[in-house]
Amino acid sequence: MYLKLNRKIGLFFIIFFFFGEISEAQNPYYLQKTPLKGEGSYAFLRRFHLDDNACNMTEFLKLNDLNRTDQLYFDKEYKLPILIYDYNGKSIRSTIGNSDYELALQIKDYNELVLEENLRKTHYTDSKILWVPYGMFKCPNSISNVEKIEKKKKSFGTKTVKLFGNENQTVEIEDNLLKNRVFYVVSGHGGPDPGARYVGKKHTLCEDEYAYDVALRLARNLIQHNATVYILIRDPNDGIREEHYLNCDKDEKSIKGKILPKNQLKRLKQRCDDINQYYRKHKKLNVKSQTTIVIHVDSRSYQKRQDVFFYYYFNSKSGKKTALAINKKFDEKYRKVQKGRGYHGTVSTRDLYILKHTLPTAVFMELGNIRNTYDQRRIILPDNRQALANWIYLGLKDALLK
Repeated sequence: MYLKLNRKIGLFFIIFFFFGEISEAQNPYYLQKTPLKGEGSYAFLRRFHLDDNACNMTEFLKLNDLNRTDQLYFDKEYKLPILIYDYNGKSIRSTIGNSDYELALQIKDYNELVLEENLRKTHYTDSKILWVPYGMFKCPNSISNVEKIEKKKKSFGTKTVKLFGNENQTVEIEDNLLKNRVFYVVSGHGGPDPGARYVGKKHTLCEDEYAYDVALRLARNLIQHNATVYILIRDPNDGIREEHYLNCDKDEKSIKGKILPKNQLKRLKQRCDDINQYYRKHKKLNVKSQTTIVIHVDSRSYQKRQDVFFYYYFNSKSGKKTALAINKKFDEKYRKVQKGRGYHGTVSTRDLYILKHTLPTAVFMELGNIRNTYDQRRIILPDNRQALANWIYLGLKDALLK
């Protein structure tokens, strides 16, 4: 009887918290603001960057029982078509109950844009208050949703990659866009060497963990388009992670299951030898292209904000082309999702061992400054790590197919 009662109580609390969480996610409220003196409906929405979607205007008029030509009063609060969610501290996708990475990225960038313009006072990760533009999320005929519908195609089967973790190991092949193209995805450091570190009051950030997570996400993106992908550094326990703070460990191994040497030169030689062995194998098969992508996180003064930047080997024309294409894609994306922010990532040559000694086209990238609190958001937030992987993929695609 006692056990049955305990089970019932436990079940009650599970149901309570489960449905409470869903209810909270499904019932956001609308942000209320006062217009500036002389602002009409259009100008009011434009100030909050809501003028690019007609759905926002429709919802604004409906919420406030207005007509398009009605005057607004500067001493009165109006409901804006911005849904307010209690950010759960994990990810935007789980907060709003939508797994769309691109949507989450747009929402994240919108929140940072309004913060930069002082339209809100605190970052959503600090205040736990997330602003979600109505038209971005709710309108079935918005541009983003139309594009998504147009992109739906028949499935080309699936591949299972256990390295991605239980939730991500089944990869649906969307098309054959990258068939017969080979990619070597290398996350920096690993094993005995965590790379750059940031030691905070509560958490330690290790470069190799965040570079590895982005590398896995990139590899998955490539496989979705039927690319052949080799992940050179592997940790079978991690998979693609949705946590902000990734535990530092030393159990990474090479693609062949070998322990990573403590000596840096031997460690670099090990991964270059592995890449070159696979390169020679695929060269005999006359594949269309082979590309190495090396992913790191930089460490500079904590005051230094650093956009993603790229290196290639000085005499590699294909390396330069690839680095420039990815850099250009980052610039395009920032112009689109964070207007006015600017992007200052660079492309330059550098005589790095892995660029010099790998046979395929090679690009080396630094994702940001691990010691800078603003740059940390780029790697700590799982939606941002996915965005990095998405943009790198798009840049690679442009370099190879345009």
